[in-house]
Amino acid sequence: MNREILRADVQEFIRDNLKADLSRLILKGSPFPDVSIQKIAAQIAGLKTAEKKLPTWFKTPGIIFPPRLNLEQTSSEITAEYKASLISGKTLVDITGGLGIDTFHFSQKVEKVHNFEINKNLAEIAAHNFAVLGANNITPHPKDGLNFLRNTSENFDWIFADPARRDEHGGKVFRFVDCQPDIPANLQLLFEHTQNILIKTSPLLDLSAGIEELQNVAEIHIVAVENEVKELLWLLKKDFSSEEIRIKTINFQKKGKQEFETTLSSKNQDVEYSLPEKYLYEPNAAIMKSGCFAELAEVTATKELHPNSHLYTSPEEKEFPGRCFEVSDLLVFNKAQLKKRFNRKKANITTRNFPESVAEIRKKFKIKEGGKDYLFFTTNLKEEKIVLVCRKL
Repeated sequence: MNREILRADVQEFIRDNLKADLSRLILKGSPFPDVSIQKIAAQIAGLKTAEKKLPTWFKTPGIIFPPRLNLEQTSSEITAEYKASLISGKTLVDITGGLGIDTFHFSQKVEKVHNFEINKNLAEIAAHNFAVLGANNITPHPKDGLNFLRNTSENFDWIFADPARRDEHGGKVFRFVDCQPDIPANLQLLFEHTQNILIKTSPLLDLSAGIEELQNVAEIHIVAVENEVKELLWLLKKDFSSEEIRIKTINFQKKGKQEFETTLSSKNQDVEYSLPEKYLYEPNAAIMKSGCFAELAEVTATKELHPNSHLYTSPEEKEFPGRCFEVSDLLVFNKAQLKKRFNRKKANITTRNFPESVAEIRKKFKIKEGGKDYLFFTTNLKEEKIVLVCRKL
């Protein structure tokens, strides 16, 4: 870690060039003989990423940012805060510390936190940033967290792990066996030192596969930001043996958050279907990942349009964790009728359980993107292809 980057004049230059074109800036070279323009550009790029992803890091003077790949892989502050809300107690061990975003937020909830990071450079950056942020209850360890657990007799209230999801070639992976460390292979070791384990995994991991590979799963949290699933959180409790696994979905939006909660054991209940009524609902991405479609209908007092559409309807407006619409018209999927109604006009298009893609529909009917109309191309319970013309609530 080049500490010359922390000099006041260098830091001022970095802030002053936050909006600069980095390619052109690099060509100009560094104004400082002891700090390369590449290192400066890396800090500017990190600061740009942090502006939205890590606002505390962005506004705190003296923060050092790691290489871009490490910054891409780290949690955002909003998801780190959510993880921290799930834990409590006096001690926590983060065995895969990384840049330490999660570690820092855990330190706001737990009295003593140990942060382990095997990458020496990243560990040094994290330790520096903890000090700058005033997180004095974090003890950084530039070493392997699993080796520490193998050689200690201490117990902790929590152990957290976020296995690295890149292979030796830098490609993305998501199965436990392909990640480092392999958590299922080391669960016995972890449970020798704690009663509670929290694991972060890729949103691509199949829930049933995760449950099968892990032990004692008590809760699964599916975390989305602006309707994009960012991470799956697995809360494991030692000796937990209930067949009912709690599933919670949360979708953070600019104007609040959408939450939904159920248990895995009730997923096979009967679903009630209906032809489209006055209101239409589209579940958010976190719920789509959960697969808890029957529970959603029951809790929201809505009905599904079709077993494969995952669109919901009701005669009265309901609170719903997703997008809500009022249906203004229902059309049979008919080329002549649609061309007459929407040819060269603007509309927002969604397809669900429909044989043609959005791009194909736009091309066929010459519908431009945008406007106030929302068109849902789908299939009803009679297996008829229909178009629901809606306005967003």
